[in-house]
Amino acid sequence: MTRMIRTLVVEDDPVLAEAHRLYVERVPGFEVADVARTGADALRVLAARDVDLVLLDVYLPDMTGLDLCRTLRARGDAVDVIAVTSARDLPTVRAAVSLGIVQYLIKPFQFSTFRSRLEAYADFRRAAESADTLRQDELDRILDGLRSPRPAQLPKGLADSTLTALIGILRTASPLTAAELADRAGVSAPTTRRYLEYLTARRLVSGQPRYGGPGRPETVYQWAG
Repeated sequence: MTRMIRTLVVEDDPVLAEAHRLYVERVPGFEVADVARTGADALRVLAARDVDLVLLDVYLPDMTGLDLCRTLRARGDAVDVIAVTSARDLPTVRAAVSLGIVQYLIKPFQFSTFRSRLEAYADFRRAAESADTLRQDELDRILDGLRSPRPAQLPKGLADSTLTALIGILRTASPLTAAELADRAGVSAPTTRRYLEYLTARRLVSGQPRYGGPGRPETVYQWAG
């Protein structure tokens, strides 16, 4: 089973904090560990809970996001950080790079851009965990994926809203057959199978045969997050 990437949202603006929380929940393979409105709150969460990724604003009311990163590194916390901020001056960007921030996303942005950054990070994480050592070409490919995320568009014929709806049903009601999922979502069975193929290829859904009567077994799909 693929483990979800536990994500901490650090954002002082309540509207943006809620938007970023919802954005994270819409990206397959990610879940929100918590939302922190200050640097001190973020440090408390990180000291108490297992977090894989921090989405970090630079401008916080009690400290800068960079100061928060410095505190984390000083206490030996190597949690991955993506800066999600309106700060775009060169000294801030250079400081972020020096602190090991893996990506830098400038506000404002659309969900498709946000999703592409998180998907690129997920690919980076999977590749980095798949082997103890890397060849030069493998390392270059991993780092290139972080620097140049793949296009955010879904395959032709798939819609983001339908994908989100199907994922929500699978998370709460699986295992389901393609027909059962289609009925719950109000989508045709052939269309539902296309989305299931997409999710299965990304290892977010697993399919297993179900035997219950004469004839061919049915395939049931389980959310793998």
